[in-house]
Amino acid sequence: MHLLHVFLAGFFFFVSPPISAFCEVGDNRIQYKVNKRLADGEKPNRLIDEKSPYLLQHAFNPVDWFPWGDEAFDKARKEDKPIFLSIGYSTCHWCHVMAEESFANQEIADILNTYFVSIKVDREERPDIDKMYMSATQAMTGSGGWPMSVFLLSDGSPFFAGTYFPVQSSEAHPGFKMILTAVQKAWLERRASITASAKEVIQTLEAMNTTTTAAIEADADKKAYDYLTNSFDKENGGFGRAPKFPRPALLRFLFDYSIRHKTVKAKQMALLTLDKMAAGGMYDQLGGGFHRYSTDSQWFVPHFEKMLYDQAQLIHSYLTAYLLTRDEKYAETAKEIITYTLRDLRDDGGGFYSAEDADSTDPYSPGRHGEGAFYLWTKEDIEENLSKEAATLFMEAYGVKKDGNVENDPFKEFNDRNILYEALDAEQAANQNKKDLTETQKSLQSSREKLFQQRQKREKPHLDDKIITSWNGLMIGALARAGRILGDASLLADAEKTALFLKNHLLEKKTQKLYRRYRDGVAGMPGQLDDYAYLVEGLLELYQAVQNPLWLKWAVNLTEKQIQQFWNSEGKYFYDSIADNSLKVRMREGYDGAVPAGNSVAAHNLFHLSTLQNRTEWLTMSRDLMAAFAETLNGFPSALPVMLTAWQQTKTKPVQVVIAGKRNAQDTQELLAVVNAEYTPGLLMLLADDADNQEYLAEHLSFIQSVTRQDGKATAYVCFDFTCKLPVTEGQGLLQQLQESKSIKR
Repeated sequence: MHLLHVFLAGFFFFVSPPISAFCEVGDNRIQYKVNKRLADGEKPNRLIDEKSPYLLQHAFNPVDWFPWGDEAFDKARKEDKPIFLSIGYSTCHWCHVMAEESFANQEIADILNTYFVSIKVDREERPDIDKMYMSATQAMTGSGGWPMSVFLLSDGSPFFAGTYFPVQSSEAHPGFKMILTAVQKAWLERRASITASAKEVIQTLEAMNTTTTAAIEADADKKAYDYLTNSFDKENGGFGRAPKFPRPALLRFLFDYSIRHKTVKAKQMALLTLDKMAAGGMYDQLGGGFHRYSTDSQWFVPHFEKMLYDQAQLIHSYLTAYLLTRDEKYAETAKEIITYTLRDLRDDGGGFYSAEDADSTDPYSPGRHGEGAFYLWTKEDIEENLSKEAATLFMEAYGVKKDGNVENDPFKEFNDRNILYEALDAEQAANQNKKDLTETQKSLQSSREKLFQQRQKREKPHLDDKIITSWNGLMIGALARAGRILGDASLLADAEKTALFLKNHLLEKKTQKLYRRYRDGVAGMPGQLDDYAYLVEGLLELYQAVQNPLWLKWAVNLTEKQIQQFWNSEGKYFYDSIADNSLKVRMREGYDGAVPAGNSVAAHNLFHLSTLQNRTEWLTMSRDLMAAFAETLNGFPSALPVMLTAWQQTKTKPVQVVIAGKRNAQDTQELLAVVNAEYTPGLLMLLADDADNQEYLAEHLSFIQSVTRQDGKATAYVCFDFTCKLPVTEGQGLLQQLQESKSIKR
């Protein structure tokens, strides 16, 4: 639906920039800056009492901001004023552009303070608010993005929306001052039209949550595969045109599809995408970790923000690529991402911070901030830090040019700067310079290390140091799986440390419900669906890695809490948001985008837990949930690739590998290593080790009691829905059964 902004008719034609254009700046020491400004006598607004770095960045605006809450809505009702709602996040570039241009502008602030009640929301703290008003913005304008600018009635109903507005009007965009004047005039003269528009928007949002019971068509996954094949960039990897986002959910689907349907092409599309991403400027070639997205089709010029959720999901992607190819380069990329997150995003207590900014102080022009400035290099700087021979080789390998290597630079952001990317791999560089490959590899590695250490002396980008439960759940799963596959016990310890941090700091002890955010020693905001679903998924990975029943028990308890709080028994799906009287509509996400939809992850969790706990009602719930999204899965299945993989699994008998053996015995570890080295979609691995774990499993799975060692040796049982093949005690026999399991029509 595209609503006409009738109350603004005659003033301007509304144009909204694309969603991909909005995202990131800040300061690396937000609390230090806040404290200094207070010490200098600056007067803050109400946001000074908030914990969100994004809200604190606006605490000294002349705008009379309110945080979301009853106080703001009561004021709007009493004074009969419209509400201006601004939604963004701490590392959002265009959010800060609008803050500097408009919210720090006294003239604009006077208008807002006189005629509006202004509310500021951090979308990462309150995804429920963001989801509802983003859906409204897209319904009204056909697009969306951040900063999100929405005008509301005093009951929270939206009647006009947009994204970034410059102060002054141009041919492309109406100016913010003009918007405010027009809305105020319409509020006084066209109230009936405004109220009607708001009512229509709410009706549209409510309609988005209606479900029709339907069967998921048998070829839904084939439709998704065909769509991805047709949109695949055969030269650069990825899907569609620029800008290109990683979207690990698609890669996960393709890897699973390649095994289930024995389609090499599906795997090749995913591998080429991962290859090109890791070689491009979107990957931090010195410090590891991926930037948010590429502005071009070659993965070359990134939007330099780094998000925790991207790192966690891409660790999984590269680990799966490693399992399917045994190519060490994929394992190395996964390790480098992990190194980055542990080094730069890890809290001392064990949690992970949310993000690093795109903008940063320019090391070549102190006092100036720029897009990606922290990551850029001049040719001269590289030559000063490396020997002549090493610099020449490095610059050839990483595409460094004298006048900079960004040719398409309409805003002159990069000038003579270079984005490092893999122009030549080590073998190509060695051949081109007629050098030994090992010598070339050592030289390039040494140069990367030296330049990284030099870069560490620069002022780092702003760090959003809030700890989000859902994103930490993703990291728990990534670290646990990495520990299993790479045989690194320290990573398993890191995963458990993060899980304990969440259990100690983000779990309300009395109710056993989750908080969403922890920062500066304080937990807050009610947990949303993705907090429960992502954490449960991470705990299931952790349980399979360490076989400690503590984590499986917690996953079960959280799932029960999730069902109590979010399950829509009539629609047979989970609401994304906690019940909140201040929100007009409880939404559900129907798209696996930068992160998978909460319902997609929940479908997987319920399926696996129904197997582990022998709870048939959870299997039914998983199937009902997916049926509630049948319209999307049948019509545009590539929108929900993670749910598609869950649907594929529920159509088959689940695979379990149960190993009977002493946990730390060598023969047990050898069998575990065989399982960890294979990729079988949906496989669950259990250890029956005559300890607490076996006792807990046996409470729900009676057959566990009959799983024993054979001839005194650790023994593996490969089972389909707990109907097991002949036990094996040798790794080769187990490997053969695992490989056969991929060929069996289950």
